[in-house]
Amino acid sequence: MSQPTPDSTTNQILLRDVIASDLPIFYEQQLDPEANYMAAFTAKDPTDREAFMHHWQKILNDESNTIKTIISGEQVAGSVSSYRDEEMEGPEVTYWLGKSYWGQGIATQALAAFLKIMQVRPIFARVAKDNLASRRVLEKCGYTICGEGKGYANARGAETEEFILRLEV
Repeated sequence: MSQPTPDSTTNQILLRDVIASDLPIFYEQQLDPEANYMAAFTAKDPTDREAFMHHWQKILNDESNTIKTIISGEQVAGSVSSYRDEEMEGPEVTYWLGKSYWGQGIATQALAAFLKIMQVRPIFARVAKDNLASRRVLEKCGYTICGEGKGYANARGAETEEFILRLEV
């Protein structure tokens, strides 16, 4: 089911179900070193295409996940999804945008549209403490910091501190 959301600038954001032809685009987007650093908690080896495809098949086949492709200007801009993490008392949201789509308000619009589809609350998110842009996206969508954590970040090769955020309404 698609959910259009008007962009306040020039693009119109559309969320749709993930299709097979999205996966190679997602793979290419997640190869960017700066994007990996900002996301921090990524795959051990983002260049391992087979592992990437296996991971995506696994999450697409898990009916407890809600996963959407973000379309901007008729192009695949990224993805937004929710999944269950046993550490949290509710589902957790995650998103990824190709670097060429950063700074245009697309992530905020896509997350806001996704949260209209995914109405379970509370719904959580995590963000590396130094990823100010992603934290701002979450806050614009109503998330508030409810905790802190730390874990090994593959993309940084080090323990990385994170904020845990929660959306109630």
